[in-house]
Amino acid sequence: MSDAQVGLVMATPLIVIFAVMLYRMGVLRPAGTVTAVTMSVVIAAVLFLTQ
Repeated sequence: MSDAQVGLVMATPLIVIFAVMLYRMGVLRPAGTVTAVTMSVVIAAVLFLTQ
């Protein structure tokens, strides 16, 4: 794995955890949480596979 791929593997779960925590604190609505998690996973997958 390249350095960029390792960074994606480490950063994506942190983004997901952060979005879920914001939802639990009442900052994000459910739709915003689902969108943030989905988009971060999709973007990470695309970047990971194109490296």
